[in-house]
Amino acid sequence: MSGNHLEVESNVFNSVVGFREAVIKKEEMESNGSNFQEQKRNVRRTIDSLHPKRLCLRVKNIRTDTKSTKTLEMESVDGKSLPPFQAGQYINLFVSLSGVSTARPYSISSSPTNLHSYELTIKRAEGGFVSPYLLDDVEIGQEFESTGPMGSFHHNPLFHGQNLVFLAGGSGIAPAMSMLKAILSSSELFRFHIIYSNSFEDDVIFIEELRKLAAIHKNFFLTEFLSRESGPNFKGYRGRLTLSVLQELIPEAASKMYYVCGPTPFNENCSALLSDLGVKSGRILIESNGPPKMPERMPAWPKTVRPEDVVTIKLGNNAFPALAGEPLLNSLERNGFFTENACRSGECSLCRVKLKSGEVFSPPEAKIRKSDRKFGWIHSCVAFPATDLEIQL
Repeated sequence: MSGNHLEVESNVFNSVVGFREAVIKKEEMESNGSNFQEQKRNVRRTIDSLHPKRLCLRVKNIRTDTKSTKTLEMESVDGKSLPPFQAGQYINLFVSLSGVSTARPYSISSSPTNLHSYELTIKRAEGGFVSPYLLDDVEIGQEFESTGPMGSFHHNPLFHGQNLVFLAGGSGIAPAMSMLKAILSSSELFRFHIIYSNSFEDDVIFIEELRKLAAIHKNFFLTEFLSRESGPNFKGYRGRLTLSVLQELIPEAASKMYYVCGPTPFNENCSALLSDLGVKSGRILIESNGPPKMPERMPAWPKTVRPEDVVTIKLGNNAFPALAGEPLLNSLERNGFFTENACRSGECSLCRVKLKSGEVFSPPEAKIRKSDRKFGWIHSCVAFPATDLEIQL
């Protein structure tokens, strides 16, 4: 291994939070002749502290970002530092609302170097169940339970390199903001380009802060898109992302690492465009913001099924009605049945249930394993009941 390679590897590891401190502790114990027996069971305690199954959080502050978006700053109820996270990860926030226990995943938009609080940037979902409550009713001091930070959508300094492009749609800017803050605080020579697409000019999250940071930092580049109305002073691109524009914006596209986060149609379009640019799938990370809003518009949706069709879900000795156009997990929660869940977009597989009979529509974003298909497991957060079902939790 060359000296230059060792130096680069050392710099990468030193950028990982807590790595240098762990090396110093190990060297100190070795110099004292320790055989590490005193560390017995400390590994499990350390893992539990870094990756707890549940957190108790309190709303420390509420910031209005746009007419549709607020950021909730959440601190630990016990006053201790929060678990570390990778920029781009999320927590799953548990909510009891109108007699229904449910949860929603929200990306952490704050920097991973600040563990005094997590910032959750929440945009109102049209017809949503949880977001109106979080935006309109939650007050400072209110307490919530959540998971610890999780998710594979984050920058990996060992494999992703330093030439990074983030394609964000709407509230998909939240994980991009966390990545940006982490990169700008790093001593590494990153080049970070955010291509940010929105509908309306007066509802663009973080836009003033992003513009200021782009003007200050030579390694951060911002490109704005508006698909609908824009004023005469808007200096970005009008319309949607196209192959010709991306070719102009991203020279030598195949050599870069890409992150994509936004509504399902936005993600699918970006994935197709990047593929047309010659980018290999291993260089594209996609984070879905929940299940598709209109699954009936997807190509594989059963043609004889309407989203308003009512089907019957049988679970043991219980049965309840459900809409074909609503994720099965939502129907389960509304009827008092809980299954562990986190991403609510088909990736983490925590919400798996066994399909004993009937048919469901699972969109491409459902990361169903071959073993799941063999034994009849489905991801309830993105499984839409096309017929009457019998399931097992």
